[in-house]
Amino acid sequence: MKIPEYLRKMQGTTRGSPPRVSSAEIFWSWTGAFLGIAAVAWVNHFFFTGTDLSLMIGSFGATAVLVYGAVRSPLAQPRNLIGGHILSAIVGVACWKLLHPYPWLAQAMAVATAIALMHATRTLHPPGGATALIAVIGSPGVHKLGFWYVLMPATVGPLILLAVALLVNNIPSSRRYPEIWF
Repeated sequence: MKIPEYLRKMQGTTRGSPPRVSSAEIFWSWTGAFLGIAAVAWVNHFFFTGTDLSLMIGSFGATAVLVYGAVRSPLAQPRNLIGGHILSAIVGVACWKLLHPYPWLAQAMAVATAIALMHATRTLHPPGGATALIAVIGSPGVHKLGFWYVLMPATVGPLILLAVALLVNNIPSSRRYPEIWF
């Protein structure tokens, strides 16, 4: 490929902006995200305050965008939601344990390997990349969890978000979740 052709690919297309969504769609996305994140935060507050465990991680914000705002996306389906977070957490913890003397390498290896494994297992969930990265760049408390991080928060949190998604996303007749389980 010649350089001008390569650079031309960066111009994008002329398709225009993404389509607008209805007020109802905005309402249900907001409601689901609010209830989903509130449920994870509530469980964290009432069961894990004062312990070394934490149920809330930043990647759940991006998960909420997918499972409540893009309910039909393949990336938002239960297999991807749960599998993506679990695989990425395993990879992130393993990279931290093996490569912590070289943080830059552990960070890059965690995200890249998580993406590759999610692709290979058909569980691609973009917030999983953040889950892997958090396992590496997280606080000493996150590092102390070791592989418990896979269970708490990377499995339990997405399961709570999934339960809320199943309840909220199926209230309006215009939505159906999930599109596929596996």
